[in-house]
Amino acid sequence: MKRDGVSPVTAGLKCVCPRCGEGHLFNGYLKLADECECCGLDFRYEDAGDGPASVIILLVGILVVFPALLVEVVFHPPIWVHALLWLPLATLLTLLLLRPFKAFWYALMYRNNVHESNTPKPD
Repeated sequence: MKRDGVSPVTAGLKCVCPRCGEGHLFNGYLKLADECECCGLDFRYEDAGDGPASVIILLVGILVVFPALLVEVVFHPPIWVHALLWLPLATLLTLLLLRPFKAFWYALMYRNNVHESNTPKPD
């Protein structure tokens, strides 16, 4: 059974509550707030786990490794050039994508009523 709420894409990009679309989802960079300050939705019962991080690692790997291989084959630069180019890019992409993707993942879990099997459903 799907729940009503804002689009998971919108909630992810804005990092807001998946039910009302107004309250902040995070307390820190990746720490979820306990509840929405606007509608009171309890954020503690759903856990995104390592899913968002795994997807972002794979995505950033694709976005960085293929260009790095292309640069290596075409230009043959020294290793320090690769380190100077690709390590900051990979770090920046990971930091930019992880928070909105975690919010998107959480909004999908909310919309599709996903919860841990040993956790009681909230009212």
